[in-house]
Amino acid sequence: MTKRYDALIIGGGHNGLVCAFYLARAGLKVRVLERRHVVGGAAVTEEFHPGFRNSTASYTVSLLRPKVIADMRLHDRGYRIIERTISNFFPFPDTYLTLGGGTQRTQEQFARFSTKDAAAYPAYDAALEKVAQVLRDLALKTPPNVGGGLVELVAAARQGWPLAKLDIAAQRDLLDVFTKSARDFLDGWFEDDHVKSAFAFDAVVGNFAGVSTPGSAYVLLHHVFGEVNGKYGAWGHSVGGMGAITQAMAAACLDAGVEISLEAPVAKVLVEGGRAAGVRLDSGEEIAAGIVAANVGPAMLYRGMVDAHELPDDFRRRIAGFKTGSGTFRMNVALSELPDFTVLPGKERAEHHTAGIIIAPGMDYMDRAYDDARVHGWSKEPIVEMKLPTTVDDSLAPPGMHIASLFCQQFAPELPDGRSWDDVREAVADHIIDTVDRHAPNFRRSVIARQIHSPLDLERKFGLVGGDIFHGRMSLDQLWSARPVLGHGDYRAPLPGLYLCGSGAHPGGGVTGAPGHNAAHEILKDRSVIGRLRRRA
Repeated sequence: MTKRYDALIIGGGHNGLVCAFYLARAGLKVRVLERRHVVGGAAVTEEFHPGFRNSTASYTVSLLRPKVIADMRLHDRGYRIIERTISNFFPFPDTYLTLGGGTQRTQEQFARFSTKDAAAYPAYDAALEKVAQVLRDLALKTPPNVGGGLVELVAAARQGWPLAKLDIAAQRDLLDVFTKSARDFLDGWFEDDHVKSAFAFDAVVGNFAGVSTPGSAYVLLHHVFGEVNGKYGAWGHSVGGMGAITQAMAAACLDAGVEISLEAPVAKVLVEGGRAAGVRLDSGEEIAAGIVAANVGPAMLYRGMVDAHELPDDFRRRIAGFKTGSGTFRMNVALSELPDFTVLPGKERAEHHTAGIIIAPGMDYMDRAYDDARVHGWSKEPIVEMKLPTTVDDSLAPPGMHIASLFCQQFAPELPDGRSWDDVREAVADHIIDTVDRHAPNFRRSVIARQIHSPLDLERKFGLVGGDIFHGRMSLDQLWSARPVLGHGDYRAPLPGLYLCGSGAHPGGGVTGAPGHNAAHEILKDRSVIGRLRRRA
């Protein structure tokens, strides 16, 4: 082996950088190994057409934990988030709805469709906020290994105690969120389909499921536990794109003494004496370390980078069944002008252009999109979220021009007829543009260039198995102590010295930094214990 480090990080995505920072700050010699030419993983800003830059995969901010922002001093390194005035704009065939801008304004919007729903909204918002606070409190805590002994039982009781202190109504809401479909959950609060659709969209973001799929209500909640500039539930745009965040993280790592290697893909985790001992790169170079932390998904790590015989039989069987595939098709589009929506006309920058623009007109529409994708591979009428970041950050395109981020849902990870996504990606991209064009008839003719990321492209480019933006489904059987497998929800692999520090660990997907933060703290805890034992010996 050519060099030795205290810790190696597989993958320079945001969680890998966060983990590396905390380890280096504690005095460890750390090296990050990134397969691409740039750090950031899926949170990068890249030029996809001459003069046009965008966040090419992850594209909006809310979930990044304030503690991580503060500890890495990201604000001092250029981190700046512009909040949305209104959160979302929903064009329907003959009307529209906007969400956000304060309680009163949202109620006024809802009252256009249902006075009852307008009256119910404050109670709904308060109930969801109580449940979201539970997630915030748990995000930076290591899940107990339920069933692992007395210490873990005490830890489980400690984490469960705040839940027990919730009033009975909040406990019922918590149970609903973790077990019900988004449709059933929202049916208990609202009557109008326009209103319910405005909330249900969050339940299918990165989730290959319908709004009627049991458990989809949790994904709705996962997207509202964040905050921007201290405002709970808010979303915003990172000035300079998502890459500005990860470049600031990389600077924090370098200042802490981390060594970052680009174009250094890892082929294998090396094992000696029954524990992780380093890695082998694709180039054949072997690098030694007593700690290996993987910021890749469980499927990639345990099915490809660790020899099968190094893993317990039951663990290996369950990892073989670990579910991936978020149903995501991602596009970046260079535009000559802003979209002119039929239900809210105008090509000059307006408030709705700065919001998340959601084409998902109706609960049945969203369920049909999922059903179509399961049968045909993609939706006849897909779900599309469009962001126009140049409306708040004009540095990303030439003067007078714009970019659009199209985050599209209900595209099967694998096509049912055996075809490759490479065979149909251009036709599907046309189909998505036509979907937007039905609501904004100038859209197609304004397209200058486009960058396409099918599920297969997402896997090849960013290492997201099945194109899964969350490193694994956010279903109840793959959350908290069971992420990725019950008994290993504490970031520790069944192979000593190997850790999971990415979104395939608690609390899951999104640009949170929490898995990286938590894994680093468990690594340092183990290192402290080993050090004490050695001193006693």
